[in-house]
Amino acid sequence: MTNAAFLTLSHCEHLLKYTKRAAALTAAAASAALILAASPAAQAKHITVALSAAFTTLDSYDSPDTITKAVARAVYEGLFTFDKDMNPVPLLAEGYERSADGLTYTVRLKKGVQFHDGTEFDAEAVKLNFDRVLRPNSGLTRRAIYTFIDTVKVVDKYTVQFTLKYPHGGFIRRLAMNNTMMVCPSLIKAAGGNKAGLALKSCGTGPYIQEEFNPSEKFVVKKNPNYRIKGLPKLDGITFIPVPENSTRAAMIRTGEADFITTVPLEQIKSLEADETLNVTAIPSIMQKHLDLNNFFKPFSDKRVRQAINYAINKDALVKVAYNGYAVPQYGILASQYPGAVKLGPWPYNPQKARELLKEAGYPNGFSTILWSGYNDTTSGKVVQFLQQQLAQVGIKVETKLLEPGVRTELILHVKGAADSKSRLFYIGWSDGSFDPDQVLRPILHSTQQPPVYMNTTYYANKHFDELIDKALVEPNEAKRNQLYEDAQKTAWEDAPWAFLLFEMSTGASNKHLKNFNMMVDQSFEFYNAEWVE
Repeated sequence: MTNAAFLTLSHCEHLLKYTKRAAALTAAAASAALILAASPAAQAKHITVALSAAFTTLDSYDSPDTITKAVARAVYEGLFTFDKDMNPVPLLAEGYERSADGLTYTVRLKKGVQFHDGTEFDAEAVKLNFDRVLRPNSGLTRRAIYTFIDTVKVVDKYTVQFTLKYPHGGFIRRLAMNNTMMVCPSLIKAAGGNKAGLALKSCGTGPYIQEEFNPSEKFVVKKNPNYRIKGLPKLDGITFIPVPENSTRAAMIRTGEADFITTVPLEQIKSLEADETLNVTAIPSIMQKHLDLNNFFKPFSDKRVRQAINYAINKDALVKVAYNGYAVPQYGILASQYPGAVKLGPWPYNPQKARELLKEAGYPNGFSTILWSGYNDTTSGKVVQFLQQQLAQVGIKVETKLLEPGVRTELILHVKGAADSKSRLFYIGWSDGSFDPDQVLRPILHSTQQPPVYMNTTYYANKHFDELIDKALVEPNEAKRNQLYEDAQKTAWEDAPWAFLLFEMSTGASNKHLKNFNMMVDQSFEFYNAEWVE
């Protein structure tokens, strides 16, 4: 099996540079303390954040992963965001009004907001951003989330009006997601609206400005001196670096080479919690991890084979072996935090039943296939190795490979359709910070959302399931809507389009002097008010 990637020489040199810089900053801080003998106070500082995966694209309308969209919050902002309780609140918007029929939303914008290029944020900029993602040939992977928007109209300089094709109760939540960030019109025009032109460059309204970006090595941002809110940001800058290897991330937070890490290596979480110089967070998350089964191709087109794979995997053992107990076996398609979530499992571990179903489906001796992982961190390597061993016990032999984020996007999403798909077994996850059930069920299970449109990478297609969630989307009565979602969850659970594995914890560790750098339930993080306090 392919091992998780090791740090490259350039990466090591990068870390050494920041180790020296940290030492210099420490010496300077010590000198200042001797001179001023000041009491503990917030200080400007450039921090380093070590993350478990590399980045994809800075274009939030095309980015498929949680980590890249989380770091992009440094430079980009949307019309709305989520508060600590995951309720949508205005950010670049002042507020909104909704028409009685639920089809029109009039959004009032904040005045005096500047893009990083010095131009003013206004309704024309909002329209340009949405027109770009709504263009049918945009090729943007997040377009599918917003196709229910019919038109975007400029009412006046600071008012924009959205007209929907049908009522959508989750519309403001969709605007609060990390997809619809406001990009400088100058950058969009310079790129000709092409997503390649926005992949490595950013220009937004955020509290930080991009200095450097290399998807496999680092994302460096510096303080925006013209940010609209006085006193923010409180840090001089942030360097985000991908560090897939668990022990390296843990060593970095211990030695001070990193000031924040996520995810926390679960095998070391207890020892890190005992370190008085660190703060460790572990909260239940909505991130589910599952093993996609390509329903388009044999043998996975047979429901009995898909069910057999679910029976073949011991989820309790997986949680212990790969997650050190910091996860729970997947008990449903929706995490319990979602409205309308139904507890349906976990699927029981029964290898004998798995063998019987395989024999019934015409595979008494099993079969051979490939298993790709959408992640290349250490924990994912453990998961893939465990799955390989479990499947072998029922006669399914798999060749495994851990994919780099860029390779994952190319192999999994850049295909012409189901018949062109390359994956067979694909270990991947999904989390959605909007807490809209539709944003779980539709993107990864609706038949219209298969790549290259969106993220149904199982190529699952069930007309009844589609009809249930389509009806739920426009159902105004909450009880009836939740019943439709319940029926849809039960349908998909029985069909077993993937092997249901687990829900992870959301984990982070920080230097005790770093405040307000917080983990979120979708495994992203927010740092809007982050500061360094001695």
